[in-house]
Formats: sequence, C-alpha cells, structure tokens
Amino acid sequence: MLPELRAVLAAFPAATSTDEYRAAVVDENVLAKGTLTTRRATFRQLRELYALDPGVLVFRALRDLWDSDSSAQPLLAVLCATARDPILRASASVIIDTPLGETVTPESLASAVQEVFPDRYLASVRRVIGRNVLGSWRQSGHVAPAPRRQRARAQCRPAAVAYALFLGHLCGVRGEALFETLWCQLLDTPVHLLHEQAIAASRQGWLEYRHAGTVTDITFRHLEREESGAHGQ
Repeated sequence: MLPELRAVLAAFPAATSTDEYRAAVVDENVLAKGTLTTRRATFRQLRELYALDPGVLVFRALRDLWDSDSSAQPLLAVLCATARDPILRASASVIIDTPLGETVTPESLASAVQEVFPDRYLASVRRVIGRNVLGSWRQSGHVAPAPRRQRARAQCRPAAVAYALFLGHLCGVRGEALFETLWCQLLDTPVHLLHEQAIAASRQGWLEYRHAGTVTDITFRHLEREESGAHGQ
C-alpha cells in the first residue's frame, strides 16, 4: 500500500493522531476511494501494516525518516510492514534467497508462508496471498515491475539503513550483529556499504555510529527518545 501511505503521510504532519488519520481516510476520503466500505478497509489495512500511531515506536521512527528522502520510502514502507505483518515476514526468505535476475513467483511466496504457517490457509487463500505479497515486493523494488517477475535490487539509502538498524535494535540485537538481521538483509546491500550508509545516517542525527577495530556500537538517541505513551509495536 505504498501509494496510499505516501498520500496520507504527505497530507499530514508527524504529530497527527490515529483518530485524525482515520477521519481523513474514512470521513474525508483523502485517498479518493469509491465507497465507505473501501475507505474503512483501506484504513484498517494501513493500520495493520503501519500502525499510524505516533505512540508506536516502529511508526514514529518511520515518520521521523519518511520526509528526508523520497527514494528511501519504498524500503522504509516494506521494512515497517515486514516488522508488523507475519505473512509478509514469512515470505521474505524467498526474496533474500532468490538471486538477482531470477524469477520470483506467487507460488514460491505462498509456499514460504505455508512453511511458517502450516495448514492455516486454504489453497485458494494461499494463491491470493502469493499474488498480494508479490505486489508488495514489487512496490518495494525487490521484484521488477509487472509483467516481469525477476528479482531486482532494491534502492538502499541512508534513511532506510537507519530504520533497518533501529528495527534490529528494537528486537534486542546490538553491535555488529545489527547488520545481519532480516531488516538489513532486505536492504540488498553489502555489509561494508551498509556501514558507509550508517555513517551517513549518523551525520543526519538519526543514529550514533562508533566503530573501532572489530567493535561496532550504534545507538538511537533521536529515534528512541522517550515520549508520553510511546511503545514498541
């Protein structure tokens, strides 16, 4: 739902509340959906994937980074959605394991979800999941635009690196291991270049990067700042 997320976040400041987002999407129809039912479903899906709640750290950090670089937005969006959506997260292994240029199919994505959630979904539902998840990875830049299905390289920018490292930090990972998490694997970038982009992110004040010898220390004073009512996910 990258186009919808972009439209909503472009229309409102970072401090916008969940109720204000809901009023905009459902009551004011800022996304120009055809029916009230569609507007409600769209808001529900946006909430599930992105929270749209400044009290949720995963969304607040996304919002902090969002306006800094529009080219980072596809990766920012999919990293957040992967953190919050277990189905999308289950399919990520296919994206990570498929070499550039090789075909990614809805069937392979659905099979990955089936492995994580055996016997939870009917075959007909798995087919829908496979198609929808493929669309998500296309929007993020990991799969070439339709009608092709080749694995492509997502565009990695310092804002996305900062967010990926922060998601790992929220999961309890520290030091050099932050560059080995699922989130950093989805950046499609060699580790030495991730370090370079982390340095660039530190210059923007999004994180604090320190590296000496084999020791890496990264902290997130800005993204992890304490605010009333803030919580993890």
